[in-house]
Amino acid sequence: MRHVEAYSQLAGVYDEIVVDPCHGRWASFLHELWSADPEGVRSVLDLGCGTGLLAGELVARGYRVVGVDASGAMLALARERLGPDVALSRMTLPGLTVEGVFDAAVCTFDGFNYLTPDELRATMAAVALRLRPAGWLVFDLHTDGMMDFTISNSVVAGESAGNGFVISSTVDSDARTCDTTIELTRPRAGDSFSEQHRQYFHTDADVRASLQAAGYAVTAVGEEYTHEPVDASTLRATWTARRRPI
Repeated sequence: MRHVEAYSQLAGVYDEIVVDPCHGRWASFLHELWSADPEGVRSVLDLGCGTGLLAGELVARGYRVVGVDASGAMLALARERLGPDVALSRMTLPGLTVEGVFDAAVCTFDGFNYLTPDELRATMAAVALRLRPAGWLVFDLHTDGMMDFTISNSVVAGESAGNGFVISSTVDSDARTCDTTIELTRPRAGDSFSEQHRQYFHTDADVRASLQAAGYAVTAVGEEYTHEPVDASTLRATWTARRRPI
């Protein structure tokens, strides 16, 4: 089995085996949230935009979206989905060289969990420079509940759209890391392959400290793109923060 760079081969089947059909619901939550802003939200920076699923939903709701991602293969699929009118760039956080000032920034599907704690702090600061005063930063993170769930369910195997896969995870609860191997054992097309991914379970205290240091005020932490409060069963928490006026 070939070992390849993260998201290089997975990009081709990502929408089929990794992502559930949630982006329409998430975009509706964001639209409701931003519609209450008297200054209006028109421009959105999509961090870790992947194959463009959320960006497409936001564009359909009238937003101007700029997407960035570390994976060229994912961006190629996003370009096919979104067409030439959506600006897409390859960038690896915390390096953020996109131009312009935005009303809001988003990072979905645990994109910030790929950052080390130091990278998370640097990313929060870099994004703040690209947001207008009182601009929005909305992102989701895996929780301690997800860490416990992953420890208890370290191997997940299945088949989706003709692709057989095995996802194996090893969690170091002291280091708060998760090393995951995603194997396509029976791809619908092409040869089998495996990719290695590392994520970090950030503590709430670290997230709040990173936001505060970068000049944000946290306005809500809820159950996955809802207004429901988080609890011990929450696997994905959605954080909403706003850049403090200068």
